[in-house]
Amino acid sequence: MSERASGQWLDVPGDVTGDAVVAAMAAGGIEYLFFTSGSEIAFYQEAIAKAVAQGRKAPKLITVPHEHASLNAALGYAAVTGRPAATAAHVDVGTLHYGGAIHTAWRSGLPVLVTAGYPPTAYAGSMPGARDEGGHLWVQENYDQGGIVRQYTKWDRRLEYQDNPALIVSRALQVARSEPCGPAYLTFPRELTLLPLRDRRFPSADQLGIARPPAVNPEAARELAERLIAARHPVAVVSGSGRNPASVAALVSLCELLSIAVVDSARLAYLSFPMRHPLYQETSALKGADVVLVVDADVPWLPSGNSPPPEAYVAAFGFDPIRGRIPTYEFTADMRLTTDPLSAIRAIEAAAREQLSGKDTGRLAERAKRLAEVSRQRFADAERDAISKSNKSPIDPLWVSYQIGQVLDDNCIVFDDTMPGNRLPRYLRCTRPGSYFSNPGSSGGWSPGAALGAKLGAPERDVVAVTGDGFYMFGTAAPALWAAAHHKAPFMAVVYTNRSYSTGTIRLAGLYPDGYAAKSGFVGGYFDPPIDFANEAEAAGAYGENVRDPADVGPALKRGLEQVRGGRPAVISVWLPRLLAED
Repeated sequence: MSERASGQWLDVPGDVTGDAVVAAMAAGGIEYLFFTSGSEIAFYQEAIAKAVAQGRKAPKLITVPHEHASLNAALGYAAVTGRPAATAAHVDVGTLHYGGAIHTAWRSGLPVLVTAGYPPTAYAGSMPGARDEGGHLWVQENYDQGGIVRQYTKWDRRLEYQDNPALIVSRALQVARSEPCGPAYLTFPRELTLLPLRDRRFPSADQLGIARPPAVNPEAARELAERLIAARHPVAVVSGSGRNPASVAALVSLCELLSIAVVDSARLAYLSFPMRHPLYQETSALKGADVVLVVDADVPWLPSGNSPPPEAYVAAFGFDPIRGRIPTYEFTADMRLTTDPLSAIRAIEAAAREQLSGKDTGRLAERAKRLAEVSRQRFADAERDAISKSNKSPIDPLWVSYQIGQVLDDNCIVFDDTMPGNRLPRYLRCTRPGSYFSNPGSSGGWSPGAALGAKLGAPERDVVAVTGDGFYMFGTAAPALWAAAHHKAPFMAVVYTNRSYSTGTIRLAGLYPDGYAAKSGFVGGYFDPPIDFANEAEAAGAYGENVRDPADVGPALKRGLEQVRGGRPAVISVWLPRLLAED
C-alpha cells in the first residue's frame, strides 16, 4: 500500500547516497533492477547486498550481460505486470549500448527508470571515488550524457552534489509512472554515490503523487454513444488500450452491446481485443465504416491502404490523443479526447445503455451475425492457406505461424517481433488479457530481452518470443538466454530463419523494381549461411534445435515448451526459404 501524500516522509536506513537511491527505488515500487556492470555503479551491488543482509526491502539485482537486452527486459516486465522496472548501465558507453531499446521504451507507454553511472570529475585524492584509477575515467566524460537519450525520455537528470538523492529518484519514478507513462533517465557520478547522507528524509514517488488522467467528458460520451447506435457500420481501431488488461473486457462489453467491428491499427502493440472473437475483423472492415473509434492508437491505418471513407466520423481517445510524441501527424479526427481509455469505454457504454431502445435490437443483432460469419470465414481461409503449405520445403512461414497457434495455449504469453508477411496474429488464439505483445516501436530485436523480463514478472506463465533471424541477432539473444538460465526465468524463442533482410530484398525491389541491385542478387540483403542459433543457444545454457522438416515443426515447438517448463530456456530455429531467391 502506498503512503498517503500527507503522511510523514520516509527515512533512509543507510549511511551514503547509494543507500538512499536503493531505498527510494524500493519505496517507488521497483522490484527488479536489470544490471550490467560498471565500476561507478558498483554502489547498487553494495547497497542492495547491505539491505538484504539487514532484512530491508530492496530491488532484486538481475545480471544481464548486455544493456540492450537489459532495457528490453525491463520493458517486458513492465508490460506484463503494469509495475515499473529499472536498469543500470556503465557511463556513456553503456548508455549507447541500450541502443534501439531506448526507442522502444519511448514508444511503449511503459514506466521504466533508465539509469547509468557518470564518471567522477573530482580530482585524485580529493574525496572517495575521485579520479584515482586508469586513464579511461577522463575519456568517459562528455558534455551532456543525458543528451544521448533526451529525445526518447520524458525526463533526464544527472545527480548533483546539492540534491537529496532519494527525492530525485522518487521524482524520476513519479514522472515515469504518470500517464502517458514512459522512460526517465538518471545518472549518478561515482564520487556522489559514496557521499555520507546529509538528510535521510525523503518522499516516495506515491507521496509526490502519481498523476491521474482526466475522465471522459460526459457530453462527449453521450454524443459518441448516439452516433454508434445510429451507425450503419461502426468500427473500433485498437492498439495500445490493452496495456491495461481491464480494458479488454470493457471493450468486449461495449462492442457486443452495439455490434461494433474491431480491427487492429497499423501498429499493433498490446492485445486489446480477443483474437478469436466474432467481432474481430481484418482492417478491410474500415473501408465501409461510417463511425470510427480510434482507441489509443498511434497509427490507426495506412493512408494508402484500408483507410475509412472521407465522410466517416472519427473519434480518437487516449492518454495522448494528438500523439504529441510524433512530430508530424496527418491523421484527422472529428473528436479527440484526453482520457484513460478504460474510463472512456465504460462511459460510452453507460451512455449507450441509456439511449438504446427495442427498435435497435434486431438491426444490431443482424450486424453481429454478419460480422461473425465474415470472421469465421477469415479464420477458415487462413487455416486452409497454411495447411496447403504443410509439405513445402524449405518450410513456409505460414505453416510455422499456424503451428505456433496450434501449440500455444491460454497460459502462454507471446512476444511477437515478426514481420507482417508471416501473419502470426492471424493464427494465434490469444484471448486472455496480457497474453500477446507486439513490438511497440520499430527497433527490431526487442523480443529476447522482453521475454526474459516477462518471465520474471509472470513466472507461472509460458513465455514465447517469436522473431525473424535478423531481428533475433539484433536482440543480443545470447545475453538474454544466459540471464534466463542464470536467474531461472526460462522462455522459448522461435526463430524464422530465412537468412534474409526484408528491407534489403523485398523493400529494395519495391523501390527499384528493375534496378541494378536486384539484377546483381541483392547484395547486402542476405546473411547466408546464418549463425547456428541452436548451437549458440546451447553455448548460453539453453536448449537449441534446428528444424528443416515441415512435419517436425509442431513436435519441435512442443519439445521446446517441455524444456521451458522444466526450467531451461529453449530456441527453436526453423529453416525457411530465402526472400526473393532460390535455395
